[in-house]
Amino acid sequence: MMRGGQRVLMVIDDEPAQRRLVAAIAARRSWRTVFAADAEAAIAMLATPDGAALDAVLLDHWSPDADAGALIGELHRHRPALPILMLTANGSVAGAVAAMRSGASDFLVKPIAAERLLAALDVAAGGEASGELRPLTEKLSAPLAFDEIVGSAPRFRAALAIAAKAARARVPVLIEGESGVGKEVVADAIHAASPRARKPIVRVNCGAIPTNLVESELFGHEKGAFTGAFERKTGRFQEADGGTLFLDEVGEMPFEAQVKLLRVLQSGEVHSVGARHPREVDVRVIAATNKTLSVEVEAGRFREDLYYRLNVVQVTIPPLRDRSGDIPALARHLMARIAQQPGLRQLGITDDAIALLSTYAWPGNVRQLQNALFRAAVLCDGDALTRADFPQIAQIADGGEARPGIAPPRHGDAGGVTLFRPDGNLRALDEIEADVIRLAIGHYRGRMTEVARRLGIGRSTLYRKLGELGIDQNAA
Repeated sequence: MMRGGQRVLMVIDDEPAQRRLVAAIAARRSWRTVFAADAEAAIAMLATPDGAALDAVLLDHWSPDADAGALIGELHRHRPALPILMLTANGSVAGAVAAMRSGASDFLVKPIAAERLLAALDVAAGGEASGELRPLTEKLSAPLAFDEIVGSAPRFRAALAIAAKAARARVPVLIEGESGVGKEVVADAIHAASPRARKPIVRVNCGAIPTNLVESELFGHEKGAFTGAFERKTGRFQEADGGTLFLDEVGEMPFEAQVKLLRVLQSGEVHSVGARHPREVDVRVIAATNKTLSVEVEAGRFREDLYYRLNVVQVTIPPLRDRSGDIPALARHLMARIAQQPGLRQLGITDDAIALLSTYAWPGNVRQLQNALFRAAVLCDGDALTRADFPQIAQIADGGEARPGIAPPRHGDAGGVTLFRPDGNLRALDEIEADVIRLAIGHYRGRMTEVARRLGIGRSTLYRKLGELGIDQNAA
């Protein structure tokens, strides 16, 4: 219940640092935060004015309460409609599944990223599910190689082809695309296909690091370099030496840190905070952003020289709404991966559910689709997901309203193969044939014998067409 323009969030957590972080992030959306250290304090608070004004609860799964599910049930007994968000640590999928079955609305993974929490709070406040949360399945899933990435839409396959070719070089790669399109998946595939695959890929979310700690996080610091530096810290560049550094949300990097990043890319040397001498590192940088960095450069928010250093090879991942023909295969692929998580099982998905998912525009892209499938799988009692397991999406579709979530039918798009040009004329036959072959390779995961059989041609003919049409088998 919003009072004076503020919504109220109760955080059930006994860690002061975590509580301060949540409060600071929530304040960006004008949420006021109240705290409870344990279950008893949380239940008692419901009887207070703050408790009566609650709009959402964030529950740390590792709080002193032994049974988070019981606490969720008790909270819902007092306030049935109160959204409850579960905060969980890595590896606790089974606990999160149990909590959601007890009535948790959503879950987040530690450490909390600001955009994930804000998106969850937006949903709790009554907005549409944005899919900006990072589900546990994404956190725990094994990386995919290029030939395992699902998608046959021409623009998507073209982006993967560029990424596959760049993987074999040492040059920096900039991956642009909306939140949730799979930029990290592509970065993992680039690393796995590169000569550095035996070395680590180190990930840094530039948007989740406090501004005053970015330099220390990236480059490290010496003991005593600044107040609070009680011991020496190895920076992420040194951790990635010989391997790959993935800079996610690089557009959020503070301007001062951009200067130092540019120097490292130019010199190949890292100068830790407080160190007397630099250290040479051999690191391949892959950067990702949901912004258009060229626009950020024009606006003066991102250094032009750093932009050109990072943008040696650019890969632009199209949003899921522009490749709706990929949704059936993608949904089944995600269901198979979700089934591997503790506490879950293999489920089918009916044609009516697939049809519903294919009409939705997925503003949160693949991440939102995965989140919706995970939630449905957790709560499903049957052997297959049906349209009824996606009530929010079905409600929007049944309402027939022109809302951002619904994708209008697209003339001339046959399951991911576009037949017509923008001017209304048919595309050339060889272009359509190339798209069909790419679609088949993606759908059958690169199993060329199966691709040839389904297309009704021999393997030798298929390989000849790959050469004639300029199709890269590894990224097709």
